[in-house]
Amino acid sequence: MDKHFFESLLQKHQQAGTFPSTSEICRLVTRILLILFPEQTQAKYKDADAVKSQMHLYQKELTRLLLSIQKDLPTPAEQLAEAFMNELPVVYDKLLLDIQATLNGDPAARSEFEVVRAYPGFYAIAFYRLANVLYLQDIPLIPRIIMEYAHSKTGIDIHPGASIGKNFHIDHGTGIVIGETANIGDNVKIYQGVTLGALSVSKSKANTKRHPTIEDNVVIYSGATILGGETVVGHSSIIGGNVWLTESVPPFTRVYHKAQIEVSTKKI
Repeated sequence: MDKHFFESLLQKHQQAGTFPSTSEICRLVTRILLILFPEQTQAKYKDADAVKSQMHLYQKELTRLLLSIQKDLPTPAEQLAEAFMNELPVVYDKLLLDIQATLNGDPAARSEFEVVRAYPGFYAIAFYRLANVLYLQDIPLIPRIIMEYAHSKTGIDIHPGASIGKNFHIDHGTGIVIGETANIGDNVKIYQGVTLGALSVSKSKANTKRHPTIEDNVVIYSGATILGGETVVGHSSIIGGNVWLTESVPPFTRVYHKAQIEVSTKKI
């Protein structure tokens, strides 16, 4: 091989710096999630102090990861790690509401244990709620890495910058895409294959609202595509399957896609 090829690779390695590995980041977030919801693990703690001690260890680990990118952080790594851990009770309460939304919205869901253990929608939402805290702290890249890990596990692609309200329910979930500037209200239910995307991918619009707003109590059925930063789906609306929507609709709207089905009785 050409010597310049190896020199080019060496330069890349030297420029790569000390950014935490994807495995370190995702392992830590997974462990934090497991201490919040032990349904996924056999670990048992003898008392509250033991749980507190374990959380303190995770805070130290997060601090270590953030220290490796301190020059890119808005405030000291120690402060950001502490603020993240202090936000966990709020995240936990939101996730309990998300679990209840799934129990209320899916006839197949029979227990909290089942939702936590077996529902990819909850898994994706849980990772999103943790990653969103880091995103709002202006921590670079790490929130995206977390969500790409969740995406690889569930087929659900949620940008950590999206704003998602309480009682969020994802049913099935495969193929869902929720963009960075999407704004989702409370009590929203989304089925598989839904896209909340942008009308344009121009880099000049990177700092503008590019993705739609979904108000409270909206249901979006499978395959629906809703695009544009100015597009607002009014509260208490239903968006039917396979709808393509690029303009706002008022509250209590029902939007359906009419498909033409032809059945042939002729023998082939």
